[in-house]
Amino acid sequence: MAETVVERENAMGTERMSRLIIATGIPLMLSLLINSLYNFVDSVFVSRVSEEALTALSLSAPIQVLVSALGFGNAVGLNAVISRALGEKRPDKVKKAADASIFIALCSWGIITLLCVILVKPYFLWQSGGNEVIAAYGRDYLTICMLFSFGQMGQWVFDRFVIASGKSKLFLFTLSAASVTNLILDPIFIFGLFGMPRMEAKGAAIATVIGQIVGAIAGILINKRWNREIPFSFHLRQDKDSILAILKVGIPSTLVQVLTSLVSVLMNSILLAFSTTAVAVYGICAKIQNIATVGVHGIDNGLIPIVAYNYGAGKNKRIGESIRWTLIYSVILYLVFFIPLELIPGTVLEIFDASDYMLTIGIPALRILAVAYFVSIPNLVFAAALQGLSLGTKSMYLTMARQAVFPVLFALAFKGFGNLNLIWAAFILAEAVGIPLAVCLWRGAYRQYCKES
Repeated sequence: MAETVVERENAMGTERMSRLIIATGIPLMLSLLINSLYNFVDSVFVSRVSEEALTALSLSAPIQVLVSALGFGNAVGLNAVISRALGEKRPDKVKKAADASIFIALCSWGIITLLCVILVKPYFLWQSGGNEVIAAYGRDYLTICMLFSFGQMGQWVFDRFVIASGKSKLFLFTLSAASVTNLILDPIFIFGLFGMPRMEAKGAAIATVIGQIVGAIAGILINKRWNREIPFSFHLRQDKDSILAILKVGIPSTLVQVLTSLVSVLMNSILLAFSTTAVAVYGICAKIQNIATVGVHGIDNGLIPIVAYNYGAGKNKRIGESIRWTLIYSVILYLVFFIPLELIPGTVLEIFDASDYMLTIGIPALRILAVAYFVSIPNLVFAAALQGLSLGTKSMYLTMARQAVFPVLFALAFKGFGNLNLIWAAFILAEAVGIPLAVCLWRGAYRQYCKES
């Protein structure tokens, strides 16, 4: 049995890198595209309810990032720890890490439930600008998403099991189950089809959490049946070293996401000084970004276990090669979306039933932010590579700088000019300033941990 596992996993250390990067990344791209449809489809349907409902979902987004941060940090940590253990041929460490990640996921759900009770009501009193309609939509949507987030936490874990073991294609099935469920239920619950009551934003939330629960169940079944290299179970007595190893890599990523959430709150506050429509546009652009950058993020997510495996196996030359191919593929894949975002931004925004005023604000916003997404590619690639080396802290420094510190500083500096387009341009400057920092962090890490052999 052990010999069979070694043969399967050797592709991570022997496959031609140009082929391995794309073979690992394509299933992740497709699955991330499906996953991105959660909020995208919610927003498309909810935009047909009212602009207030759409604004409420935009205001909910930072708190949803905060919720996802706990699952994301756990996922990043377990991905690196399990992939490295597989590269070291240590099945005992694989089992302990898998069990620890399930325990961390359940603890995360408990924290999210507590945050829901404490945070949701005062948050919308603050962020809705005194608009009770927006606040009511937001409370309904966010409360359901947070209280029933155990499905999302489970998805993060079981999806990453198949990624860590190099079986990225299985990831597509778990997310497909979740997203197809959401796509089917969204219009039924939002608009009250087939005898269901019309629930609007609350219906979007119900469809989302049901989809996440279905995805988590699918993940359990798929891992049990087709991913036996990572055995798992749940029990209260956990291996402390495994928990600490996951948290060491994952906590920096969680903190970055938390800070990103806070930055989004601050950006919404800045944009509210212009109009609530500007907030809605910002939320729409964020959802379009999730779709447009699926290729980049898919390749990056595939890079993490490749770097981790080859680092664990002592194949350091392949790590530098993986970085080069990831950069090449990321640029090519993003250009597919970049061109239409620049040429026909109005057509894209009309998917969200945009008013004339929203188009006036949104067209330049989408064009400017599309450039920012392009400039971000080197930063995303190097951050993923650092995670693959279990250098979560260095990755955190980079991501905090480009996603939090620099955007807020530039936006606050430009706010006084009263030009909304300068606020969007702050994101381009933030990513541009982040590139030399990314290069320096990666070169230092590579020289220290990955000396050519």
